[in-house]
Amino acid sequence: MNAIDTVTLEAADPAAAARFYEAAFALDPSRVRPRGSQAPTTGFRGFTLSLVVSQPADVDALLTAAQDAGATVLKPAAKSLWGYGAVVQAPDGTIWQLATSAKKDTGPATREIDEIVLLLGVEDVKASKRFYAGQGFAVGKSFGGKYVEFTAGPGTVKLSLYKRRALAKVAGVSPEGTGSHRLTLSCATGPFTDPDGFVWEATAS
Repeated sequence: MNAIDTVTLEAADPAAAARFYEAAFALDPSRVRPRGSQAPTTGFRGFTLSLVVSQPADVDALLTAAQDAGATVLKPAAKSLWGYGAVVQAPDGTIWQLATSAKKDTGPATREIDEIVLLLGVEDVKASKRFYAGQGFAVGKSFGGKYVEFTAGPGTVKLSLYKRRALAKVAGVSPEGTGSHRLTLSCATGPFTDPDGFVWEATAS
């Protein structure tokens, strides 16, 4: 079974980005890391990253830490049909969803992250699903042409596919965007580029 081993976020100032991610989310750099890039990009980059946590208090803790580290709030924390969450944009431009399916707190607030999910905004969910299945990604959940979630093993980042315009709406931004995605992904079957221009490289041995 294939999976995302590392997400590389391309930033104009990778050192500043690394400081932000350590302060805001204490992310493991073997899973999410910044790398320098001056590639032009404007507007929505076509993806979001989600940090899934156990309870609403954990969302609030991450949101506060992200704001203190310099993030911009795109959607304040709020309840929804599926749970509780917020959306922030890091100083490097990456959009992060902070989310839990729980409706109530069951313990003290922490910043412990249960799962990292990469959501790619694609034009044709069914076609992208077939492409990634051909790369060895195992489908976990599929809702026709709207949403697909692939299985992820321990220590990997979960890959999901969503319609680009729908994902931009979830993120609270306009779907328009041009230039680089400012994102490179690694997996066992790289290198390749997917139908929507997302670049993959081979996982380093």
